[in-house]
Amino acid sequence: MKVKGGVCIIDDDHIFIYGVKRLIDDTSFCDKLMVYQNGQDALDELKERLENKLELPGIIFLDLNMPMMTGWEFLDEYLQLETKGPSQTRVYIVSSSVDPQDLLKINDYEQIRNYILKPVTAEDLEKIISAEAKINTSSHQG
Repeated sequence: MKVKGGVCIIDDDHIFIYGVKRLIDDTSFCDKLMVYQNGQDALDELKERLENKLELPGIIFLDLNMPMMTGWEFLDEYLQLETKGPSQTRVYIVSSSVDPQDLLKINDYEQIRNYILKPVTAEDLEKIISAEAKINTSSHQG
C-alpha cells in the first residue's frame, strides 16, 4: 500500500532527509515526495497547492526544532489552512528530542498520529503503512 497524496518531509537535517528518502525508495512507501528545509517554505508551497486545488500530502514527517519556524508553529499555521479545504493529512513528529513537554503537547493535536525518534527505520515505515491501511479500511467501510 502506498500513501495517498504522497509524503512531505519538513526537516533541516540533510542526513535525516537523505536517510528517509532512501527508506521511502526502498519500501515503495509513496509515489510523491516533497521535501522542505523549514516550515515557512513548506507552508508557502502547501498553501499554493490548496489555492490551486492540488492534492495535499497524505503524511507529513515534521521536525520540531528548525530555523525560521518551529514544527509547532508550522502545525498551527497549517491547520488554519486545512480548514479552508478538504484534507486527510496525518502528521508524524520526527525528532531527536525526548522533551517531556513535546510528548505532552502532541495530545493537543488530533492530526498527530505518532512521535518517532530519529533515525526513522524501515520498521517505523512498516508500522505507518499498517496504520494507514487500517485507516483506509475503516473509512471505506463507514
